[in-house]
Amino acid sequence: MSSADLKYSKTHEWVRVEGDTATLGISAFAVEQLTDLVFIDLPEVGQAINAGDVFGEVESVKAASDLYSPVSGEITEVNSSLADDLAVLSDDPFDRGWMVKLKLSSTDEPSGLLDEDAYKQHCESEAH
Repeated sequence: MSSADLKYSKTHEWVRVEGDTATLGISAFAVEQLTDLVFIDLPEVGQAINAGDVFGEVESVKAASDLYSPVSGEITEVNSSLADDLAVLSDDPFDRGWMVKLKLSSTDEPSGLLDEDAYKQHCESEAH
């Protein structure tokens, strides 16, 4: 799946919107920065979250990092298989590496996020 159809947050989460469903994950850039992932903690189905809320945590040998939701809604599905195979986040972060799906509170909310080009520029500025 292409990363060009995604929207991004400045905290390195991505969103793919299909109708009123948003799929969330973390970008390849974030995975590369974290290196050697060892643990992931994801929310329960049914949990309501607002844009900017922490929805989970990913830990590497270097650090623990909160996962921030770029959009608001109710968690409808969790990719529980990630706990057993964190390599998927490195190998396929934009498809099999999705973390949660949620029913959007507002389908307009993702329009305020970064497109792929703006996100790449953001990553380049952080890398310096």
